[in-house]
Amino acid sequence: MEYKVKERDSVKMKKILMIGTGGTIASKETEDGLTPGLTPEDILYYIPDVKNICDVETIQVCNLDSTNVKPEHWQLIVKTIEQNYYSYDGFVICHGTDTLAYTACALSYMIQNSNKPIVITGAQKPISHDVTDARTNLSDSFIYAADGQSQGVNIVFDGKVIAGTRAKKEMSKSYNAFSSINFPYHAVIRDRRLIRYIPEMPYKERVHFYYNMKDSVCVLKLIPGLKPDILYYLFDNYDCIVVESFGVGGMPKSLTDIFRSEMKKWEQEGKHVVVTTQVVNEGSDMMVYAVGKTIKKEFNLMEAYDMTTEAVITKLMWLMGMEGLTKKEFRDLFYRQINYDILFAE
Repeated sequence: MEYKVKERDSVKMKKILMIGTGGTIASKETEDGLTPGLTPEDILYYIPDVKNICDVETIQVCNLDSTNVKPEHWQLIVKTIEQNYYSYDGFVICHGTDTLAYTACALSYMIQNSNKPIVITGAQKPISHDVTDARTNLSDSFIYAADGQSQGVNIVFDGKVIAGTRAKKEMSKSYNAFSSINFPYHAVIRDRRLIRYIPEMPYKERVHFYYNMKDSVCVLKLIPGLKPDILYYLFDNYDCIVVESFGVGGMPKSLTDIFRSEMKKWEQEGKHVVVTTQVVNEGSDMMVYAVGKTIKKEFNLMEAYDMTTEAVITKLMWLMGMEGLTKKEFRDLFYRQINYDILFAE
């Protein structure tokens, strides 16, 4: 399906709230390097044609390099959207690219069933530069947000619309920074035309906002020769451990003895272990090799399958924020699909 941006005199303009959080798109040159300094109004100055796409109002919730983004900033964004939800037709969030995928995942869990679009975008170069991707990314975001069929949490970047739980930054400098992992693009935007690949199905339930995110999560990236003593520290200090394993998923024999003793010690204490893979595409499958199958069956471990690591981490934060979940309820919710985050589940 193809949609062309309509002119102001042919249709009522959508009202979009642009939320500034900082990032490269809002950065200025300083002696110490690029630092966020532009306001949302400053940013809009560089795309005057937005007046032909939608009516835009702005608000700034923070002005950070996204390296410094924490769950408390996600809560600020969610609060801003909830307070303004019924006053606008959609939302465009300007964000730094380094943690943009984490924020998109977090908002996918913190704002569910939104029939209004919540778009996250950014840039690899500041919008004030002569050569930049910022103006196109921002204009494309408004085009998507102003379309009547758009909904939910999505990233718009380099002409692609990516489900909020499926994006990963794979390029540190190039304009095509984000890929959609194990899931197709929702749509693309070319020459100001929105071309949909996956039709949006309106949510039947009311929009729901969540705020509690518990950050007691860590990622253990397996490397050859990893000393097993690290497991003592991780199990003592975190409630959720995400093990980034090799290939389709498994655990080296050098770690299994301590892992087994710690799991038996802590499995009744509400702690959780999720095994994922360091390989970007195609996901995990612990039942293929003995190094994965044995440990999974012994402890009935949760497995990420086709989820991104960013989605696993933020989903665990969201689940831990719900007080009183049984281990079964926690597990069932982890495997429940939210914003296309998981296709294969047990």
